[in-house]
Amino acid sequence: MTAPHTYITTTIPYVNARPHLGFALELVQADVLARHHRRKGERVRLQTGTDDNSLKNVLAAEAAGVGVQEFVDRNAAAFVALAEPLSLSVDDVIRTSRDPRHRVGVERFWRACAASGDLYRAHYEGLYCVGCEQFYTPPDLVDGRCPEHGTEPQRVAEENWFFRLSRYTDRLHDLIDSGELRIEPAERRNEVLALIERGLEDFSISRSTARARGWGIPVPDDPGQVIYVWWDALGNYLTALGYGTDAPEYRRWWTDAERRVHLVGKGVVRFHAVYWPAMLLSAGEPLPTEILVHDYLTVDGKKISKSSGHAADPADLVGRYGVDAVRWWLLREAPRVGEADFTVERLVRRADDELANGLGNLVNRVVAMVHRYRDGVVPPSEAAAPDAADLDRAGRDAAAAVDAALADFDFRRATGAVWDIVDEANRYINRVRPWELARADGGGEALDAVLARLVRACREIAGHLEPFLPDAAARVARQCAETDGRLPAPTPVFTRLG
Repeated sequence: MTAPHTYITTTIPYVNARPHLGFALELVQADVLARHHRRKGERVRLQTGTDDNSLKNVLAAEAAGVGVQEFVDRNAAAFVALAEPLSLSVDDVIRTSRDPRHRVGVERFWRACAASGDLYRAHYEGLYCVGCEQFYTPPDLVDGRCPEHGTEPQRVAEENWFFRLSRYTDRLHDLIDSGELRIEPAERRNEVLALIERGLEDFSISRSTARARGWGIPVPDDPGQVIYVWWDALGNYLTALGYGTDAPEYRRWWTDAERRVHLVGKGVVRFHAVYWPAMLLSAGEPLPTEILVHDYLTVDGKKISKSSGHAADPADLVGRYGVDAVRWWLLREAPRVGEADFTVERLVRRADDELANGLGNLVNRVVAMVHRYRDGVVPPSEAAAPDAADLDRAGRDAAAAVDAALADFDFRRATGAVWDIVDEANRYINRVRPWELARADGGGEALDAVLARLVRACREIAGHLEPFLPDAAARVARQCAETDGRLPAPTPVFTRLG
C-alpha cells in the first residue's frame, strides 16, 4: 500500500524588508506538521517561498535607492536563509521573480481561467492599499483607513482585467459549509462563510504596467497590463510543483495527494479561502483540503510589521537565545485563536522554566542516577515500576493526544501532551525518591524498575518532542542512548538563559 502524500505550504511573504517573527511562527508551525506526518509514515512535501512581484517591493527599493531586482534578491535571501537557524525541514523554495517554473505556470493558469469565460476587462475605480496590495470598499475601512495598516488607501481609477468571483458564490459556500474545504479554527471558517453570505463581487486581477512600474508578470497577450500580485503569488502552490510544465511532481503532490494543506495568517484568509478556491474551480484544478489559519503575534503590545520597526528578527533571536528557545516560545505561547505578545523576558522565562528546569533537569537527574547507582548501565528490569500509573498514562496517551491536537491545528495542546510526560516523570522521581531506595541494600529490583522506567520516559519524550524541537530531541536521545552497554556521562541538555 502506498503511503499517503501530504503537501504542506506556507504563504510566500513580500520581501520589502527582512523577515519578522510573525512569519517565523508560520514556518515553525508548518515544519512541525511536516515532521509529524513524516513520523506517521506519510510522504510529505514542505513548500515555502517569497513573493517578489509586489508594488510594495518596488516602492521599498525606490526608497532604498536600489534596483528592484537587487533589492528583492537581497531580502529574499534572508527569508530563504531562515531554514538553517530555525531547523526547518523544507523540501523546496520558490521565488516568484527568479524561478523559471513560476511564470510559465502563472501564464498557463491565466489561460485556463480565460478559457472558462471567467476573465473580462472593465473600468474600475476604488480605494487601494499598497500595504495589502488590495482594493477596499468604504465599509471595509476603519475610520477611512485600512484595517490592517491604519493608512488611508489611495483612490485608483483604471481599466483592468477582472475575475468572475461572483459566479462561484454558492459553490464556495457549499464546499466550506460541508467541510469538503476545511478551514481551521472554526472561528475563521465562520468568518469566511459570513463573508460569502454577504455576497461576492468580481475582483480586479491586473494592474496597468505603468502603475506597476513595469515590475511583474505581463498579462498574456496584453503587455500593457501586469498580473495582480495576489493572482501571481497564489499560483506558487501549483507552479512550484511544475504545473506549467506537466512535471510529474504536480500530479503527485497536488492532483493525487490525499492532503493539500495551506498555512496562512488571518490577514490573508480572504485570498486563500475565497479567491484561491474560486480560481482553482475556474481552472478545473483540485482545491486544497485544509486551510489552517493562525493569528498575529505582537511585540511589546504592538502589531508586528516589517515596516514599523516592531518586527523581532528571528535569526537574531536564535543567535542570541538558541533555536530551541525560539521554537518553544512560538509553539507554547501562540494560542489557537487570539494574539500572543512577544517579549524577550517571556521567551527567556519559558525556556528556563520548562526546557532547562523541567526537561533538562529531568534528563540530567535520570542519567546521573543510572551512573551513580548502576554504573551507567540501564537495568534490564522486567518488573513493573512501583507507583508509576500516572507516568504510564502520560506515556501511553501522548501519541494519540499529539495527533489529535495537531489535527485541530492546536500546537499548545500538542506540546502540552509531551510536557505531561516531563511533569509526570519529575513528580515520579520526587514521589518514589530513588536515592532512598538505593540506601536499602542498593535498591534491588525496585530501584532497577524505577531507573528503567525513567530512562524509558526520557526516550519517549525524545521521540514525541522531535517534531517540535528537533535539535533538543536529538540531544535528549543521545543522553539516553547506550554505547557499549552504558549511557554517556550526564551532560546538560539545556543551559539557563536568565
